[in-house]
Amino acid sequence: MSLRDRIRMTDEEIRDFLHASRTMIIVSNGNNGYPHAMPMWFAVDDDNTVHMTTYGKSQKVNNIKRDPRVTLLVESGDRYEELKGVMMYARAEIIEDPEAKVDAMFKVSVARGDMKADQRAGAAGQLVQATAKRVALRFTPEKIVSWDHSKLTGSHTRLYE
Repeated sequence: MSLRDRIRMTDEEIRDFLHASRTMIIVSNGNNGYPHAMPMWFAVDDDNTVHMTTYGKSQKVNNIKRDPRVTLLVESGDRYEELKGVMMYARAEIIEDPEAKVDAMFKVSVARGDMKADQRAGAAGQLVQATAKRVALRFTPEKIVSWDHSKLTGSHTRLYE
C-alpha cells in the first residue's frame, strides 16, 4: 500500500473531521493572478456540500463571480504525526435568495455552537437582519483530498522529530 493510501481518510473520517472543525480556508482566484486565501466559518452537509455567508461586496465574491472554481482547506495538528487535513476542489455558487441566506447563516451558527438546531424560529428575525448585506455561498466538491498522519508508524514520523 502506498504512503498516500495509508494516510487517506475514509468518508466517515472526513465527515467527522469537517463537522468537528470551525474554520475553513477558502482560496479563490484573484484578478491579479494570485490566489486569494481567507479564513471563514462554515457548515457542511453529510454529502460534503459546504455553506458560508459573506458580504456581497467582498473580494471573494468578486473573485467567484469571475471564476467559480475554489479550493477549500481545513487542517489541524502541531506535530508531524498529528497533521490532518481535508482539501476540496469545489465549484462555488453565490446565492442571494433571502431564505437561502438565512438558512446558510443558521447552519453556520449551529455548526459553530452559537445556536441549537431547534432555535431557528426564535432567531428568524435576527437572522434576516444579519443577512441584509450578505450572500450565501454554496460549494459543491468536485474532488476531495485528505490526509491523517496519525495513521503513520515508523520512520516517517521520526523525520521531523
